Amino acid sequence: QVQLVESGGGSVQAGGSLRVSCAASGDTYSSYYMGWFRQAPGKEREWVAAIVSDGSTSYADSVKGRFTISKDNAKNTLYLQMNSLKPEDTAMYYCAADSRGLRWLLLRATFWGQGTQVTVSS
Repeated sequence: QVQLVESGGGSVQAGGSLRVSCAASGDTYSSYYMGWFRQAPGKEREWVAAIVSDGSTSYADSVKGRFTISKDNAKNTLYLQMNSLKPEDTAMYYCAADSRGLRWLLLRATFWGQGTQVTVSS
């Protein structure tokens, strides 16, 4: 069992920056595939970024060059640094983890956080 707790959401103006965090507890492993997703009202859940055990990262085209995913294994914490924020980035941001692989993470991750709201005003 892994519990994920997100924090750091808030309201910022377009062009601003924000970092959201996801603290993991329980029997966690650095080898877990982890990622960030977001969902706006009336929209489908959208994958944002992922990171694997070797540190490799992957990003959705919509956030490439603006967002950075990272993790601190010592703190069991996942981060998403969001720069140059746009109004279309407004959404509930969720972190997720899965031990099976990147494909499983993207399709139906085993563990999810409760979400943290990010609102970007124009």
